[in-house]
Amino acid sequence: MKKIAFLTILVLIISSFTTNKRTEALIEKEIKTVFNIVKYSKQPISVSADVNETLPLKIDDTNFFKIKNEEKIVGYYYLGQAYGKADYFDFIVIFDKDLIVSKVKILIYREDHGSEVGSKRWLNQFNGKTTNEILIYQKDIAAISGATISAKSMTNEVNKLLKTVTILHNKKQL
Repeated sequence: MKKIAFLTILVLIISSFTTNKRTEALIEKEIKTVFNIVKYSKQPISVSADVNETLPLKIDDTNFFKIKNEEKIVGYYYLGQAYGKADYFDFIVIFDKDLIVSKVKILIYREDHGSEVGSKRWLNQFNGKTTNEILIYQKDIAAISGATISAKSMTNEVNKLLKTVTILHNKKQL
């Protein structure tokens, strides 16, 4: 019984650090739509350990990628998680080649309450934001009744990402 419990926990831990086929398909669809391309390649962003220690969000080979089309950089994307009332939800932020937010999308929302945070209309508020902006919930980003925790969390994660990208750009890591 202990072996089964251990193996179950191990599988859950390992699977939480990798994207599944459904998530990859959603990411692929969004990238193709945003950049109006059919084929692309992705390359993980590699960040030195000393720089990574200074970042608000830790970057590894599973969460931040360069997007190329015919060997030209067309943009970047970050796959992250934010916390709702009781569970994490997965999201993607797609940047253009100039590091301006092109699209934010909730990929997987695991709760029954607060899913309004995934609406296109609300998420469109992030489009066009640049790395030198600090977004303030209820001022720059509208509040959502019934999804306050998720909306605040999403705003905070995007702020941390914008700051992370600024640091990476300034340190010539992008």
